[in-house]
Amino acid sequence: MMKRKMVLPVVMSAALPLPAFSATEGMERADNGFMLICAALVYFMTLPGIALFYGGLVRRENVLSVMTQVIVSFALVLLLWVFYGYSMAFSDGNGVIGGLSHAFLSGITPVSNSGSISQLTHVIFQGSFAAITVALITGALAERIKFTAFLLFTVIWFSLAYVPMAHMVWGGGWLAEDGALDFAGGTVVHINAAVAGLVGAYILGPRLLPGKTATKPHSLPMVFTGTAILYIGWFGFNAGSAGKPDGIAALAFLNTVIAVAAGVLAWVIAEWCMRGKPSLLGACSGCIGGLVGITPAAGTVGVAGAIVIGLISGIAGYWGVTALKRRLKADDVCDVFGIHGVCGIAGCLLTGVFTASALGGTGYAEGVTMLHQVWIQAESILVTVLWSGVITYIAFKCAALTTGVRCTEEDEISGLDISTHGEQAYNRS
Repeated sequence: MMKRKMVLPVVMSAALPLPAFSATEGMERADNGFMLICAALVYFMTLPGIALFYGGLVRRENVLSVMTQVIVSFALVLLLWVFYGYSMAFSDGNGVIGGLSHAFLSGITPVSNSGSISQLTHVIFQGSFAAITVALITGALAERIKFTAFLLFTVIWFSLAYVPMAHMVWGGGWLAEDGALDFAGGTVVHINAAVAGLVGAYILGPRLLPGKTATKPHSLPMVFTGTAILYIGWFGFNAGSAGKPDGIAALAFLNTVIAVAAGVLAWVIAEWCMRGKPSLLGACSGCIGGLVGITPAAGTVGVAGAIVIGLISGIAGYWGVTALKRRLKADDVCDVFGIHGVCGIAGCLLTGVFTASALGGTGYAEGVTMLHQVWIQAESILVTVLWSGVITYIAFKCAALTTGVRCTEEDEISGLDISTHGEQAYNRS
């Protein structure tokens, strides 16, 4: 007969007490756990979401270069976030920038709270926003920027563009005091990154192979996979910005679902009417457009408002990557400005409209009218555009004076995978 193994119960020894910070006063375990899960979803948006989405849109000779830029900028930004970024975004300072009281997370321990969650969780969650914002810019600069120039740009732009904008909008700075509404990153993330991408595309100039293979996605299945990952991760982005698993988080989640549905259909129908055929790329683009449009409004508008925002974002995004792109004459490879910039601007302005309680939103601050709120939203957009544009120009000029910004013609034609990284994504038979 076979002997049965005796299973002994696991007993916590009295000699090994739980650490004191496990029962921190004021910290809600449910809120903290919810925010950690949301942070993980946002990190998942960058790796692998952005990497796959942009990787599928570029030429096959540049897939790995884009993915390398995404993962390396991800790592670099997160270190800078811990070194000084979080402190300068969320500690006391002036209307534009915070201080260095939390540099290297000084003074932040497991017993430090940020509302009902651990302050460490706040560092983690906000760090995911910083990382994805810089990663978004890579799509506009793809296929021709030097890797060294991109790294230098990342350091300068993160320090002088992202961190101040995060402080101004979310850290108690100037725009926050004015009453700007940005629930999850319409200005701080999307418009900020889109303007940087547009200015960078102008400075770099067009690719050497326009109108041919350089402008066609090399792998639509990869684009679709990246889109799907971004869609799921975005629930952490928007619902997590509520700070706790309450009714506002549920509202943000539902609004995200509804706005995306409207955005996809609006883009596909617009494309169908204008070009005669609905495309998978159009459906994926409409999905991202709807996500971007609802981001600043997710927790303050009602479902009807979310539908309208999604519809307008889908149509505006389609216009942004077609008519507007031709007028701007900028070689924005992955349409960062056409989608994130145009839909982000539309979403921010519409936030000022549909937050009205009469339209199903959560309502304005006391004494604020719709016209005044829309004006504040426009002000925040203008500040973001000017701030990001100027800092991007400075960052690229610094790179031009040191490393140079654009790779050689030979390297560009052969592809940056081989010329810069010594690798290739696909074996040639």
